[in-house]
Amino acid sequence: MSRFIVFAPLALFLALAVYFAVGLREDPTDIPSQLIDAPLPEFDLPPIEGFDQGLSSADLTGEVVLLNYFGSWCPPCLVEHPMLMLIARSGEVPIYGIDWRDPPGAGTAWLQRHGNPYTRIGDDASGRLAIEFGITGAPETFVIDRAGRVRYRHVGVITPDVWRQTLRPMIEALREE
Repeated sequence: MSRFIVFAPLALFLALAVYFAVGLREDPTDIPSQLIDAPLPEFDLPPIEGFDQGLSSADLTGEVVLLNYFGSWCPPCLVEHPMLMLIARSGEVPIYGIDWRDPPGAGTAWLQRHGNPYTRIGDDASGRLAIEFGITGAPETFVIDRAGRVRYRHVGVITPDVWRQTLRPMIEALREE
């Protein structure tokens, strides 16, 4: 019995070390989504202040698109924004935006200051649709195929590497399907 007591702390330490070592190999941005390969949730969002058109799930069918959740309150969104502007200017894929949990006028002012890469923008002021999408924070971007199915979810900032290595090749492959 005394040997067990002597080695119990060592065994506990080794078990915890293995547990944390395995956990450190996980990619923290790889958050599983129940929506992958599923149809988009049905929605019809109003426009943000100062815009005429909102955004609905019907707007996201017929071509491969990016759907980007953003907010004027979100520092990483500001970091990502120049990349979204570059993608939009390239014309490679339309980008649709959802302004998440912003007070009236804040998203519009932010886009006027930094530029608007979005084809259309919906206002999810209450955050209800974000719950259906499983949003954990902004920015988050979804690749939507022609049929309106979510094919990929990117959590965090779209960097040039993410665009070149992940999103662009996926969009090109989905266009060929």
